[in-house]
Amino acid sequence: MSAGHEVAGPLIDCHAHVWGPGMPFVSTAWKRPNYVYSAEDFLADLDAHGVRFGVIAAASLFGTYNDYSIRALRKHKRLRATAIVDPDVDLYTLEAMKADGIVGVRLQWFLRKELPDIGSDDFQRMCYRIRDLDMHVHLNIEGHRLVEVASKLMDTGVKLAIDHFGWHDPAPRLAAASYQGMLKLLDRGNAWVKISSGFRHPDEHFPDWSLPVEYTQDLLRRFGTEKLLWGSDAPFVGHEHAASYGMAIERLKLCVPDEEVRKRIGENGYRFYFGAPPPEPSDL
Repeated sequence: MSAGHEVAGPLIDCHAHVWGPGMPFVSTAWKRPNYVYSAEDFLADLDAHGVRFGVIAAASLFGTYNDYSIRALRKHKRLRATAIVDPDVDLYTLEAMKADGIVGVRLQWFLRKELPDIGSDDFQRMCYRIRDLDMHVHLNIEGHRLVEVASKLMDTGVKLAIDHFGWHDPAPRLAAASYQGMLKLLDRGNAWVKISSGFRHPDEHFPDWSLPVEYTQDLLRRFGTEKLLWGSDAPFVGHEHAASYGMAIERLKLCVPDEEVRKRIGENGYRFYFGAPPPEPSDL
């Protein structure tokens, strides 16, 4: 952006997916995009909308192939990322990943028939290593499974980031059992929630966007900005025709109309992913 055309946007986008050409899809990939959304494409979207920092969320499409994200982190210090790893990952691998800018491990457990055994020795060791390294677990799972799974993860003391509002049953709105259970998880202290991806079911669930607004406002009322992380979910895999980066920014403003509150959410996200106080405006 030129100096005369800077746009004031959120400080950080805490959730986007990137990939380069020729990357290996896993056999169970639910989509196989026929295009590339590179780290440079992501940064260009950030720049076009005045967003300074970004977080790459590991995509289940590529399984444990974290190679592209790691190389992007080495090149672009404005970025952080999560990775998908096997439960038997060792300390040295996690330490090396953290040194490169990997700050968490993503469990992409949405719509999985069978879940790994959280109580197994390998899984417990992984969680404790993540805890000891001050990394976090990034959980994407359906609402009806959220509380049970998240509770077991949090029992290890690991920090937990809950994806996409928590995927609650929309019909009861705030009275949904999983939403009420999520509030109790957030009360425990080591859980955060992403206000992201509401666009994925706009017709069936919230055609007027009222439910993401309702979730966000209730979370702000209960917890302030400290538990909220905002993400665009670019490049909107499977919904490219219906979503855009500009729309993601506008939906954030709809959920959080107050610019000062949006600023504090961004500062919270920066602290969470960069492990440091937010930079001063003069440093941006």
